[in-house]
Formats: sequence, C-alpha cells, structure tokens
Amino acid sequence: MMPDKAPYESLSEVHQSVDTTGAVNKGWRRVLAFFGPAYLVSVGYMDPGNWATDLAGGSQFGYTLIWVLLMSNLMALLLQSLSARLGIVRGRDLAQANRETYPKHINYALYGLAEIAIAATDLAEILGMAIGIQLLSGLPLIWGVLITVLDTFVFLLLQRLGMRKMEAFIITLIAIIGVSFLIEILLAKPDLGQVVKGFVPHIPNDTALYIAIGIIGATVMPHNLYLHSALVQTRKIKRDNKGIKRALKMNFIDSAIALNLAFFVNAAILVLAGKVFFESGRTDVGEIKTAHELLKPMLGSVAPVLFAVALIAAGQSSTITGTLAGQIVMEGYLRLRIAPWMRRLLTRLIAVIPAVVVILINGEENIDSLLILSQVILSLQLGFAIIPLIHFTSDKKTMGLFAIKPLTIGVASLITAILVYLNIRMVYEQASGYFQHSENLIWKGVILLAGLFYITLLLIAIFYPLIGKKKPAPLRMHPQAVPLPELEIPAYRTIAIALDFSEHDYKLITHALGQGKEKARYVLIHVVESAATRIIGREADDLETRKDEEHLQNYVLQLQAKGFSTTGVLGFNDRAKEISRLVTAHNSDMLVIGAHGHSGLKDLIYGQTVDAVRHELKIPVLVVSL
Repeated sequence: MMPDKAPYESLSEVHQSVDTTGAVNKGWRRVLAFFGPAYLVSVGYMDPGNWATDLAGGSQFGYTLIWVLLMSNLMALLLQSLSARLGIVRGRDLAQANRETYPKHINYALYGLAEIAIAATDLAEILGMAIGIQLLSGLPLIWGVLITVLDTFVFLLLQRLGMRKMEAFIITLIAIIGVSFLIEILLAKPDLGQVVKGFVPHIPNDTALYIAIGIIGATVMPHNLYLHSALVQTRKIKRDNKGIKRALKMNFIDSAIALNLAFFVNAAILVLAGKVFFESGRTDVGEIKTAHELLKPMLGSVAPVLFAVALIAAGQSSTITGTLAGQIVMEGYLRLRIAPWMRRLLTRLIAVIPAVVVILINGEENIDSLLILSQVILSLQLGFAIIPLIHFTSDKKTMGLFAIKPLTIGVASLITAILVYLNIRMVYEQASGYFQHSENLIWKGVILLAGLFYITLLLIAIFYPLIGKKKPAPLRMHPQAVPLPELEIPAYRTIAIALDFSEHDYKLITHALGQGKEKARYVLIHVVESAATRIIGREADDLETRKDEEHLQNYVLQLQAKGFSTTGVLGFNDRAKEISRLVTAHNSDMLVIGAHGHSGLKDLIYGQTVDAVRHELKIPVLVVSL
C-alpha cells in the first residue's frame, strides 16, 4: 500500500515513456508519437459485447438503426476527449481525481462499481473469444473459456515489451477485425443507397427503441474513461500552454480516427446482418452463433471463418485494455499496487467463474443471455464515470485555461442525462416485469435496496463536488521546488554483494567498492543450488558446494590483498530467501545485486530474485544491469 501523501503516477511503469518532445521526434515522427492511446480505448467499442446488439439491430430492422451507431460514436468521442483532457492537463487519471474529491466511503463504493464494470467487460470478452474458438475449432465452449485464462501470459509479455509494442499489437488486432469485415461487406454487396438512408434518424417501433438503447448502452463503456485518462500520460509533453494545447489537439485527432474505425466495425456488423439476414427474412438472428451458422450458406465458406477470426481478435484486444483499466482503478482508488500477473489472473478468474458456472448448469444455449447481462451491468456504471469527469474537466481551479467551455458542459451533461435515463428506464422495465410475475419477497427487497443505493450514490456523484469541502489537488503544470534540508550523505559500513560466479562478478564488485571505498566491510554471498542442497540444504558436501566455496574464498583473498575488509558466506537452495537471510544476519546496510534483464516467460522459468529480495529487505538495494 502506498502512503496517502506520496507522489504517484498513473501506470507508473510506462508513465511518460513515449517522448514527444525530443529532437528525434520531428514532423510526422512527432505526430505519430502521440498516436496510440485512443486505439487501445477503441477496442472497447468493438468488443464482443457490442456484436449481439448490432446483429439484433441489423437482422430485425435492416439499416434503419445505423444513425444510432453514429450518434453513440459522437457521444463517445466527446466523452473520451474529456477523459484525455483530464489526464493531459491535470496529470491525473479519473480514479485518482475521484479519490482526491469524494469522501473515503464514497470512493470505496465507486471503486467497487468500477471493478464490477471491469469484470463484466472481461466476461463479455471471455465469452466472445470462447465462442470464436469454438466456431473455428469445434471445441466445447467450456474449453474455450478455460483457454482464455492463458492470455494472461500474452499480457505479461506485451507489458514487458513496452507501451509502443503493446499499442502496435492492439492496432494489428484492430486491422484484422477491420479487414475481416471489409471482406465480408464486399462479399455481401449491400445497396449503398439504402445504407445511406439508415443515417436519417428514425425509430420504427418500441422494439427498435429497446435495441437502440442496447446499442448506446453497449457502446460507451465506463472503464474506457478511466483507461484513456491514464494512457495519455504515457506521453511526455512540454508542460507549458503551447505544449498542452498541442497534446490536446493531437489526442483529439487520435481519438477521432480510432473511434471512427470502431464505428466502421460496428456499422459493418449491422450492415452485414441487414443484408444477409433482414433482406432474406431471417429477422430472428440476435445470437453470434446463429449468425455464424447462416453466413456460410449465404456468403460462402470464407465468411464464417473471417467472422470467427474477427471475434477472437476483438476479444483478445479488449481483454488487454480491460486489465490495464483494472490496474488504473485499483491504484487510483486504493493506492494499492500488486503484481501485473496477479491483477490479470484475478480479473480473468472473476469473469471465468460465472461463465463456467452458467455453462455447467444451463449448457451452451443460454450463453448470449450472459452477454446481455454483462452489457446491462456496464450500462449501470456509466453515470458514475461520466458525472465526475464533467465536474473535473469544467473546474477552472484545477484545469485553468483548459477547463471546458459552457457549451461543451451543456452538451456533455445532456449526453449524460440521456444515457443515465435510458439505462434507468431499461432496468426499471426489467424490474417491473419481474415484480409482476414473481412472488419472491427476498429478491424484491434486494432489488429495491439496490435501486435506492444506486439513486443515492448517483445524487452524491452529482452534487458532492459542488458542495464538498475536500480540498482539490493542485494543478501540476508548474510544481514548486521544495527547499532541501541540510544534506547528510550516508556512509555504508557493511555492503553485501550477491555473486553468481560469472563474468558479471567483476562489475558487481566494482560497483560495491564505489559505494563503500576502503572504509566499508564487504560480505560476498553466493547461493548453492545443486540437487543435493535441495534435499539436505547446508549439510550437503557435494562437488558443486566445494567448488563454490573455493571460488568464494578466492574472491575474498584477492580483495583482502587489495586492502578491503572482506568475508565470504554461502547460502543454500532458495536464492531470494537465502540472500535476504544472509544480508540481515551480517547486519549489512546495503546490498548490491545484478539484474539479467529476463522478460516474459523467462521470469517464470528463472525466477525474479531481485523483486523478491527487494521486498524482503529494508535497506538500500543497488541493482546493477548485467
């Protein structure tokens, strides 16, 4: 847990890792340096959760509801721009800004809702990928769900490769989705004149209204607002007015391009359903599997393969960004950082468990209802992300010259009111139907309490920033230099050095000598990991142990001959635990240790000694890159 008043950064491991100010980045290179965050955000607008509503809209009403997709895309562009503005100007993500504004217990509630939204998002992505795997391979759906757990390793690898590599991977998946549907559209050959007519606002009946609500609710997702406000901070920009204006402009262009690509994908699904299903009289197609089965007889054998490939790509790309959003939410609200693999695994398991339970109990036939449920849960969380975002970006005390104008505030507030109303109406209609047909008083009571909690929290989110007394965080554009107290340079008396008897030992020893000079005492540590030590530990007297003892004493004698006070000690079996134990036992006040730069699967094979040791010790640890 990080101390509450400590300075902290969103996604600290990649914070300002992409430099847009350097001399290398000129012309188009500088422009391209800004591009990337919005593409990671855009995958949330084309994830498997959107497919069901697009298929239902196209199969039942042809091209009539394309204008709803366009309207929801414009809403998303405005809201994502506000999210990016918060991150660029204030240097805060949405979770951090909420923590600094709302009371502790309200923040816990907001955090819980955000985590539920992320789990719901991951649920939709799991089901989408699992269905795609099943459609391509014929595996049972439950096996597809379990296979999706393995993408934890994909995320770990991408995170270690850096932000630009992760963005490139996501953009590649988006390209796969886009090309797949472009080919599908070319095969379907829709009437472009009729497609254009679909951009004229028109709601044929109540069923169309319900689907339109579903399309809007599935398009704008709350976790994307947390995500975007953090991702823009991966860019290092000039913190003057000109630099911030440029960053805002470039991020708006980035968002416009990325979200238009997402609009193309959603529109392509709807148009494909309109052409293939609606025009042939199949207006009952609202499930992904049904759509896949009908594509082959109507468009040929290539179409269903492309459909399944695009579905897997959509699920995989969305799951990566969902994990990043989870990290942002946890660190921002709780100031809690856990290992990325643990965060990924927890997020995935929270989503996998309900999917597995539903499949085991009800079979594969009702899986689309679980997809719809995930979208309903998402839509209910939306207001708790948008309302604070409008408050923060319109606050002149913290945003300065970059606070949004009254017109933008009005439009954003209107969009929020529409979305919240549509979501409340959808839930109210569902609850009313349940109350009419059920006599279960317990569940009725639960629904009423949940509704009361929802409305109360919504009102607090709206009005607390206007009347709350919590002091807002200062604007981070021009931080003041803090006067330094009288400096006391530490003198290290005992320095431990972790050696592995390789060509790297020379580098480690020289770095240690540079810290302590002739005045310090040096403790050379090596951990024996032979087969015998794994069984009998320090009692082992095998060849490897004797040779390691000889090497160690050789180093000790050489350093003593040069005038350095030196001791050598062997540890046995567990590297991290033994290094920590021996450092403590010899009262060392500094440890020098090497880092080999393993990444991805190598960490799982060779271990992560540096991190484990660093967390065990309370003394300075000098990590030397080898």
